This record gives sequence, structure tokens and C-alpha cells, in this order.
Amino acid sequence: MTDDKQMDEAAEKELAEAELKGVPEALREETAETAPELKEHDRLAELESQLAEARQNVLYAQAETQNVRRRAEKDAADARNYAATGFARDVLSVNDNLQRALDAIPTEVRDEEKWRGLITGIEATGRELENVFGKHGITRVAAKGLPLDPNVHQAMMEIPSDEAEPGTVVQEIQAGYMIKDRLLRPALVGVAKKAE
Repeated sequence: MTDDKQMDEAAEKELAEAELKGVPEALREETAETAPELKEHDRLAELESQLAEARQNVLYAQAETQNVRRRAEKDAADARNYAATGFARDVLSVNDNLQRALDAIPTEVRDEEKWRGLITGIEATGRELENVFGKHGITRVAAKGLPLDPNVHQAMMEIPSDEAEPGTVVQEIQAGYMIKDRLLRPALVGVAKKAE
């Protein structure tokens, strides 16, 4: 080695020692000069640890991507299935009014020939509306004769009854409907209570 090279190395060593002055020995970084025999298996173990961590990170990223994809598919399916919910609620009132119109027709008028065409037309419109509801997964909630189910029924009044068990629906004031597996509108019902 030349004298210049030795002087440069000595100056670098002094500079490094000056930088580390005051730093405890335990915190000083090992260098190739202070730990010349860093064992090969230690390096291999460190690399294997880094590889395992990288694999784990890749698995987490894949799982998160799959979860995001599933959520997006579910959101898209819900949007398709329930997109017509607001419109369906509005059309239910049309169906209610058609039914009220049919119920309001007196029996003697139903039997008259001159009204038969009009009544048949209103009934056909009601049936067509029910068919359209069925196509779009809108179904009527069963109520009368069943126990009150707060998930699909809304009790509006209690009716004293000796014939029905208390808590049984004895009157349907307004029909309830489901769209697929969600409640579109609860059935408004009268519920039996013990007669006094």
C-alpha cells in the first residue's frame, strides 16, 4: 500500500470515530471492519425472512383485491336487483287504488251488462300489474291468519276476538310487499286481542 492510501484510510477511520463519539457501543452499527465474519447462514436467514414477509404481503394484497372484487360484484347485483325500489313503491299506490275501485263497485252494478266491460278492464289491469310485479320480484306479504311478524307487518289496531289467538292478524288494512328478499312496504294490519 502506498503512503497516500494509508493516510486516506487513517483519515476516514478518524472521521468515522469522531462521528460516533458519544454513541454507546451497543448502538453502533457493525461494519465489515468491526465484524468481518458475518456468517453466511445469518445472511441467508435474513434473506429468507425478507422473502417470507414479501410472500405474506403478496397474499394480503391478493386477499384484499379479492374482497374488493366481491364487494363490487355484490354492490352491482344489489343495484340491479333493487334499482326499481322507489318506482315500485310509487306503483303500489296505483295498485291499491285499482283494488279500492274494484272493491267499491256494488254487487248490483257488477251484474249489469252495461258495466261489465269496464269492470273486466279494471280487473285485467290489476292482473297485469300483479304479473309485472311478479316479473320484477315484487311479492305480496302474507298477513291474515298469521302471527304478527314485526319484520313484515305493522300493527295499526287491536281487535277484540274470541275466535283468534291474541297476536294473530285478523284484518289486513293495506297489503304489504317484498322486493326480492327486502321489505318494500309493510302490511298494515289489525291484530287480535283477548275479548273483555
